[in-house]
Formats: sequence, structure tokens, C-alpha cells
Amino acid sequence: MIEIGIDIGGTFTDVVCIQNHSTMHVVKSLSTKDVVTGVVNGVHEVLRVAGVDPSDTAIRVTHVHGTTVATNAILEGTGAVTAFLCTAGHEDAIEIGRQKRSGMYDLMADAETPHHLCPKRLRFGVTERLDGKGGVVTPLDAGMALAAVDRFVERDKVTSIAVCLLNSYRNPMHEQQLKAAILERHPRLSVSLSSEIAPVFREYERSVVTLFDAYVRPIVEGYLRQLASHLAADEDASQLRVMQSRGGITSARLAARQPVSMLLSGPAGGVAGARFVTRASGFDDIVTFDTGGTSTDISLIRGGEMHITNEASFKGYPIQFPMIDIHTIGSGGGSIAWLDEAGGLHVGPRSAGSTPGPACYGRGGELPTVTDCSVVLGYINPATFAGGRVPLYPEKAHEVVGRLAQRLGMSPVDMALGIHRIANAQMVEAIKLVTVRRGFDPRKAALVAFGGAGPIHAPAVARELAIAHIVIPAVPGALSALGFLVSDIEFEGQRSFMARLQGVDTVALQAAFDALDLAGGKVLEQEGIADQQVLATRSLDLRYIGQSYELNVALEGGLDAEGLDDLAAAFHAKHREIYGHASQDRAVEIVNIRMVHVQPLAPKHGLLRAAEPVGASEPYEFRQCAFPGIGMGPVACWRREQLPQGLVVSGPALIEQADAALVVPPGWSAAVDSTGNLIFTDTAAAGTPTHRALAETIA
Repeated sequence: MIEIGIDIGGTFTDVVCIQNHSTMHVVKSLSTKDVVTGVVNGVHEVLRVAGVDPSDTAIRVTHVHGTTVATNAILEGTGAVTAFLCTAGHEDAIEIGRQKRSGMYDLMADAETPHHLCPKRLRFGVTERLDGKGGVVTPLDAGMALAAVDRFVERDKVTSIAVCLLNSYRNPMHEQQLKAAILERHPRLSVSLSSEIAPVFREYERSVVTLFDAYVRPIVEGYLRQLASHLAADEDASQLRVMQSRGGITSARLAARQPVSMLLSGPAGGVAGARFVTRASGFDDIVTFDTGGTSTDISLIRGGEMHITNEASFKGYPIQFPMIDIHTIGSGGGSIAWLDEAGGLHVGPRSAGSTPGPACYGRGGELPTVTDCSVVLGYINPATFAGGRVPLYPEKAHEVVGRLAQRLGMSPVDMALGIHRIANAQMVEAIKLVTVRRGFDPRKAALVAFGGAGPIHAPAVARELAIAHIVIPAVPGALSALGFLVSDIEFEGQRSFMARLQGVDTVALQAAFDALDLAGGKVLEQEGIADQQVLATRSLDLRYIGQSYELNVALEGGLDAEGLDDLAAAFHAKHREIYGHASQDRAVEIVNIRMVHVQPLAPKHGLLRAAEPVGASEPYEFRQCAFPGIGMGPVACWRREQLPQGLVVSGPALIEQADAALVVPPGWSAAVDSTGNLIFTDTAAAGTPTHRALAETIA
């Protein structure tokens, strides 16, 4: 059994291969402009390392892929030319929105309308109307809608259609009729229906998520089709699975039906991988800290469970689709340091990206970045960077950092330390957003650092938050690719069900759950998954009557009186946990119901074991490195593969491996545990002023 996880980055494509659920191989292949070529090169390389002949058709290979194709299409404005069909009179729903602004006090704020997805000239009001219960008030005039589509195709070269009709979540009949008519006339068009993407109430949110889906659909469909044909000898797309934003995987065929489900597939793999590697080390409460070249992704896992949100946002627009709750900031290795007109030092959000990249890459970058500072401080070894596959030019890093330092009358080392401090402060504030500001004490969690730059910044960030333990996985630079391979196959169904919880018609509620169960079962049957392998979980979106937002609560028991009482109690408890208060005397309302079908994959705990050390367990060299407060001096450098289980490395020290550089500052120690994770411990954290101040803030 061969399973391959593929994570595409701006510079590298990370490929992880697992043989028979127990042996792991990792390679980093240079990403190519033609993304598929880079993926295929990486897959062939990892199979060669694993001793597998890619042309051997007797070996069944499953590929699990996390992709930024959908995300990049939106960020770069390269999606399909998309038209929007809605109920007549509601053409401006996406302009009106919720009459809220993300910048409440910005007097120069622009209108937050997704013009880049669909300008006003490409919107058309369809003659039809359903009432609030799904009954037909005005029949669908498909002929008029088709005439508009004809104009869009001929005049505007539209290739994708988003359809969101009023109350279609109650009755999808008109949307389905419209789709059938469009595809009969224009079979090459892509069509996204709100009743298939998000069959829940709130017209504005349904419209936006359907537009996002339609905007990326042709690109995602073409990409997955091309990738599947290159990876599978028999061109069977079922051999290619895709990571979803909610943390489960699905087939490429099913993902292509809901491309919006892939918006955060790459970061979701990192969160899933972090949960997998830390459970074995005894950490159930963790903060994931994924720092790459352009951004840092942060998520909170409590009690071993990822937080799935149904109210995510992307570029300021609501995405009413289940996703792992991940907070992203534009602070990473490629973040550019710059001075404002008053001489103030800033870091990011502008990034050098992978092209031209940091100055030390030697690709034409002329501005100082956080990675350049890591080189100046001695944290990155040019001889071993990325396993020696990417040459670095430290003199260029010293040049650009020194040029900025000269403007402020500082030494290059002090400037580099200052830039790191600013970047670290931004990361600390981002972690506070998902912990302290939500009532969670970060001191109770471990920080899981991964990505190419995560282990460099993690100790400074953890100390500011008084986090005493950091977990560095065995493959921090490829943890997202590993996360794809340790995630279960999942399919979520949802629908609106508006009713008071107290006195709800349990027969109707059970029938609604049965309908979701039947629909999910049919989908999994089409994917070749047997019923006996599938677990189904139920949950409800609940709120106090009069509230505008809901909380998702798992249905642990049945729909009898006792089960509903337990559900209400769980809602009150969750409301108190998140908002700090609950009103047990107020009536609770059901808004939506959800059902997730899960096929647990074979466990892979055999991967989590400490490897036998290779070579002598001692520093291989001493290198000049700088730390705050002590300046530049000789520091012991270790290779991670030389560390045996139980050996304690005391800081200051550096630990190097092919996919990351690990910094052990003064006051920290590092040791490999029985699972192969490297555990950093801050022995002084409990007594620091920061720790006491944080305790007072949370109290």
C-alpha cells in the first residue's frame, strides 16, 4: 500500500510517501511554473527513494493533495468570467450585503462588493419566486434567463454561472430546472447552484459563497482533471484525493463538484498533521504555528478536536462553508522590512514571495526580509538550507540588512534582531486573537511549530505568551503533506431547519436528518465506500431567539426529551465558554442541521517513533549566532538525525535538518521524545513578568 501526500508551496513541493501505514519518506521538489510538472517530478522522486517503480501498475498508489489553485485564482484575480443569476429584484444583494464594514472607523472605506467576482453588468434577475416554505409563487421563466445567458456568453465570454434564487434552500426545484436548461443550451459552461453549495438561509451569504464557487470552478475542474491523468496510469480520478478546508479528505471527483471546499486545503493539512503528531506526545491542547514564506497560519485545538467554523471569511467576504478556524497574518520569512516617512520600522505585510524572494536567494531581491535577517543572525546555514538544494548568498543578506541599518544608525545584527522582534510581536498578537480573546489561557497549551520558518520564531513567540512547551514534528517543513495522509474521508451535508428547540416536531427533525443521511450515503456509495465503514455524526446550529449568529452543537443523544434537554444544556455551556455568559431561561432556536459521514482510514501511529541516531551525538560545529541580550557569539550546531531519544540539548544552540532550521535560545532546552517529536521546554517561563501579566489579563 503506497500513499503519497503532496503540498505545493511557492518554492518547494513537499511530498510525503507512506508505505504500509508505517514507513515514511520525504522529499522536497522545486515547484515549477507548470504546477503539475512539479508535482509529478516530486512523486517520481519520492517513489524512487521508497524503492517503488512508478510504472508498476500492480502497485495501487493513492495520492492525497492539498492545493492553493482555488485560493490563488481569487487572490490573483485569474478566475473564470462569471455571471450571476438571482431572483428578479435581488440583483444588488451582494452590493447591499449586511450593511456592515470590516473597518468600522475607516472614513475612506471603499464599498465592500465582490466586483472582481461578478460586476453589475453580469448580473441578471430571473422571473420566478418561491415563498418562505418553498412553495411556488411565480413560475420560473427559463426562456428569459436563457436569453440573458446567451448574451453573457456571446458578448462577455462568460464561462461560469452562479445561481442563487430566493428561498431555494427550501426548494431547489427552480435552480435545478435553470441549471438543466443552461447546460442543454451551453454544455461547456460551469454552473454552481446555491442549493448544492450552501442550502441554508441568509441570501447574501449564499450568494457570495456560490459566486466564489463559480469563479474558481472551471480552473479547479481543469486542474484536477489534468493532475489525475498524470498521476494515475489508468486515468482513474478516484486515485487522487483532495484535502478539504474542514480537515477531511475527499475524492478529486467530489471536490470538483464543490471547489469552494478547497479554499484552505493546504493550511488545513498542517492543522490535521499537528493534531496527529502531538496526541502521541500527550498534548491535547495546542496552538498550531505554521510560518512559511508569505504568511503565518494559526489555529487552536482544544481537547484534541479541531475547531470547525461555518462562518469563515475570505478577503473580507463571508464563506458560509465548513472550514477549520485558521487565522492568517501576512508575516513570514519573505515579509519585507521598511521604514515609513517618520523613520518607523515596519515588517510586512508586503512580501518578496518566491520571486524574486529574499535577497539571500540571489534571484534579484533587493529589500531586506525576515529570512535575510535569519541569515545575518546565523540561524540559517547556507550550506544546508533546504538540504543543500537551494544555494544561498549570505553576503546579499548582509548587504540589504546593513543598508537599512545604516539609515537608523544601527549595526546589521541589531537591525536583524529588531526586525525579528517586530515580526514575532505580530505573531504573538495573532495567537492572542485565537486564545486570550476567546477566553483560553495559552499557558495551558503547547505551541506546535512547523513550516520552513516556524521553528526559528517559535521560542521567542512562546516566551512572550508564557507557553512552556514547543513541539517540533519530525518533518516540520512537510507537516501539511503528512496531515493529508492522516486525515479521514469526510462528507458533510447541511440544510436549514427553523424551529424552537423546546417543543420541536421531533418526527420532522428526524426525517430531516434521515434525508441528510440518505444523501450522504449515496455520495459515499458512488465513491466506493461501504456502509459498514462509515460513521455518521449529527449536529445543530443553535441560538437564542433574537440572536443573529449561531453556535454548532453536537447531538450526542437521541431526539427524545432527555436528548433535547442535554442538547440545550450543551448549547448553554458552549455559549458561556465562548461569550462568557449564558441565559438558561431564554428559548433556544434551531437554525440549521448538519450531518458528517466519516470513513476512518487505517491508523498510522507506527510512523511516530524516535529514529535511531545517525552518527555521533555531539555538535558538528560551532557557528557565530546572535541572540537578544547576549549579542553574537559561538553556538553549538547539531544535526537532528544525530539526536538520540532522551538527549537534552541546552540553549543557546541550533538544530538543523533538511526542511527547517531550529533555534534553541538561552533558557530553553530540547529533547527527542519516544514519538520522534522534538520537545522544547522553557524552564524559566513560569516566573517571567509576561507570564504573571498574562494570568492577570485572563483572570
